[in-house]
Amino acid sequence: MEVTRKNYKDCLNTVYSAIEEADFLAIDGEFSGISDGPNASALTNGLDTPEERYTKLKKHSMDFLLFQFGLCTFKYDQTKSKYITKTFNFYIFPKPFNRTSPDIKFICQSSSIDFLASQGFDFNKVFCHGIPYLNQEEEAQLREQTEERRNQHANGVGTPSYISPSSSKGPAHIPEEHKDFINRVVEKVEALFANSEKTLDLEPCTGFQRKLIYQTLNWNKVDEEERKRREQQKLEKEQEELNDAVGFSRVIHAISKSGKLVVGHNMLLDVMHTIHQFYCPLPEELITYTSLAELEKQLKESPFKPPQVETAEGFLSYNTAQEQLHEAGYDAYITGLCFISMANYLGSFLTPPKAYISARSKLIEPFFNKLFLMRIIDIPYLNLTGPDWNIQVSWIDDTSAFVSLSQTDQVQIAMNTSRYAESYRIQTYAEYIQGRQQEKEKLGQTAKTWGEDSWVKPHYISSTTCGFGYPRCTRAAVHCFVNIINELISC
Repeated sequence: MEVTRKNYKDCLNTVYSAIEEADFLAIDGEFSGISDGPNASALTNGLDTPEERYTKLKKHSMDFLLFQFGLCTFKYDQTKSKYITKTFNFYIFPKPFNRTSPDIKFICQSSSIDFLASQGFDFNKVFCHGIPYLNQEEEAQLREQTEERRNQHANGVGTPSYISPSSSKGPAHIPEEHKDFINRVVEKVEALFANSEKTLDLEPCTGFQRKLIYQTLNWNKVDEEERKRREQQKLEKEQEELNDAVGFSRVIHAISKSGKLVVGHNMLLDVMHTIHQFYCPLPEELITYTSLAELEKQLKESPFKPPQVETAEGFLSYNTAQEQLHEAGYDAYITGLCFISMANYLGSFLTPPKAYISARSKLIEPFFNKLFLMRIIDIPYLNLTGPDWNIQVSWIDDTSAFVSLSQTDQVQIAMNTSRYAESYRIQTYAEYIQGRQQEKEKLGQTAKTWGEDSWVKPHYISSTTCGFGYPRCTRAAVHCFVNIINELISC
């Protein structure tokens, strides 16, 4: 479902309902650019710490605009054994609410705009019909200004631009020098109502005198009940205008209040932009990506199983055979499919196996509040609710890796912990080097010699001892062991 400023208010209850009934949510964003300095590959260095990655993105990416927000809700239907999906594409643009509203400035990156245009992105829907928004600070300021104007009107104080015939809640204060003039006008108006005359000619007056006439006649000729009704209508209109100004931020508030699991693909930038635009300024410092299309295709192959999903009535249905990548709603939809496939795969390890794993399952909890960090070799994710990894893993091949501990006194603990492990074996770096040397001597290897054309390459035979850490083990075993060490260190 496409949502613009034209149909936003009509769709809002549908969005709220979809969020409330969902088992989990998937999100994705499209931006006016990625980096105002280094290119994307240089912006995400493989050796960044989480703090460095956050600082780079905050410095070089936050002046761009998130102008399309994709939200896909997933609800599991027990009777059909499939997920029911509802996808929303929100087009977003910070149109000023009034002359005192924030006038947002943002930048664009030509390569990003060109790429989105090549994917069929409709920029007219953003700039002509985009939904406005305010963050919490801007919303509070606007409400404070509105309340201040109300108080001024209630006390009969304010500038002419804030006072109209229907704005005063009490008789206007009339200076002595104007009382005779106002009294004559009131007498003429009362005579007009008493007679059959349809018109009344008043003597010339100044703008200030005209304002006094409006206020005086309004107070005298409108009864108390009608005055209260008008005041209530005005309050309701002001509240509606304020809600319109808050705009898309209301959806973000609903997602936050729902407490539902939110999944995303390489979503650190999405999360930062969402907080920055719709919630509050990002903190100065951080406190204690692979292809989505290829991932979705891989998860259709064994041992994974493609999830059974069905689009809710009245919502846009997507066909993954006809890729619509970089439409935020479609990307959110694909992200949700990938999550379901991987979650259900975890269920296959249970006894007995389960074909369906709920988004609230204990199996999923270890992955809560983890944001994947692209192109960082040894830190797989940013942990939002705990300490980040302090162990570095450098892979030798598919079954072996070097592991560096930040605290050398933990090495012996690691050695003792792995003594009874069956799926992996651990040795110190010194033992690894010694084993390699002994293997060379056993094979009778000698120093390289010069042949007819070049150095003669010695012939090596695959070693059964592949280095410090994890000879002949799986990556799952490595990460399991690293988790154990992290827990020991934290204790």
